[in-house]
Amino acid sequence: MKIAFIVDEFPCLSQTFVLNQIVGLIKMGHDIHIFAEKKGSDIKTHDDYKKYDLLNRTYYYCIPKNIMFRLLKGLFFIIKYTPRNHKVVFRSLNIFRYKRKAWSFHLLFLSIPFIERRPFDIIHCQFGTLGLKAVLLRQIGAINCKIVTSIRGFDVTMILKEKPGVYHELFRVGDFFLPVCQSLKERLIHAGCDKMKIAIHYSGIDCSKFEYSPRRRINDEYIMLLTVARLVEKKGVAYAIEAVASLISKGKKIVYTIVGDGMLRENLQQIIARMGIEQQVKLIGWKTQEEVKILLQKSHVLVAPSLTSASGDQEGIPNVIKEAMASGLPVISTFHSGIPELVTDGVTGILVPEKEIHSLADALAYLIGHPEICNEMGKSGRKYIEENFDINKLNNTLVQIYQQLLGKKSGG
Repeated sequence: MKIAFIVDEFPCLSQTFVLNQIVGLIKMGHDIHIFAEKKGSDIKTHDDYKKYDLLNRTYYYCIPKNIMFRLLKGLFFIIKYTPRNHKVVFRSLNIFRYKRKAWSFHLLFLSIPFIERRPFDIIHCQFGTLGLKAVLLRQIGAINCKIVTSIRGFDVTMILKEKPGVYHELFRVGDFFLPVCQSLKERLIHAGCDKMKIAIHYSGIDCSKFEYSPRRRINDEYIMLLTVARLVEKKGVAYAIEAVASLISKGKKIVYTIVGDGMLRENLQQIIARMGIEQQVKLIGWKTQEEVKILLQKSHVLVAPSLTSASGDQEGIPNVIKEAMASGLPVISTFHSGIPELVTDGVTGILVPEKEIHSLADALAYLIGHPEICNEMGKSGRKYIEENFDINKLNNTLVQIYQQLLGKKSGG
């Protein structure tokens, strides 16, 4: 099959779930093309970007910010593409229907990479917001294929809170929707999506890339805690820092490493400094997947204190929890969104209510005092990931969904 992936940024270190899907489908022999609005930083990339030459499969629909340059480039596109694609070009410039998206040349710039490389069998949009782009592309005739949309969290939490009817047309003409957990499926249905168009499809990981190793630690050793996350509100990192600080003040031997970056980094650094725990708690920025794997092997517990942000933003199921469980780590997380579908409280980790520092601290203290429990949880976690979140099994299911759709008439 010839499949187009629509993403917002590529490459993107924080979206390994997209990379896993793309690489898996390429390995299965499918012709994958990636369309992105922004080019991510290439300073740190996962090995698979180079191994599978993904940048040469990627096309950018960047819209110049400089008005004069945008105008000149837009006129060039109109002259170049009108002879063979006049309907697409003229529809993209319909200011009565598309208003700003037309007169700003947004639709024209969006359509060019697709009309150059069509036809496709499937357009797979990696968030609901990107599904809206696919709807526009179909309306102007730039694509004529099935639209599949993955739903991953903020797109049906924060976005729907801000704009309740934003997905009306996508729900009507989109062919299939793949929420990554049960709670997001329920939100989709509540928002008006036909439940017959929905199937839960977890984001998987390649278990073979994560070596399982039992965690051996005696009671008086330092416990190595790890968080891997974008430093934004919904990740709840500030609460974990305060929980760790409370344990350090009681004499617990802890080293807490926080991988990631984001708008809250400076604020978190100030919290660490204010509490006087700079020696025990480190913010080390983004790391490649290979570097994260090494950190997982060196750690004893993954901490993922996710929460619902003030804007309503929520997680789906954080991929790093799967990677940690595959590596043999117990997980301390929260009763948040789809996380309880992954972490079984008391079996593969400990779940606590959102934003409860004392509960987080109690969970950490329990695992610090019971290293043998950490081992059992880690073993159970690896087994659960192999059975339910293996990327090869999930990609086989995804291909079956694609194939079933190709036997049906497109929506709308």
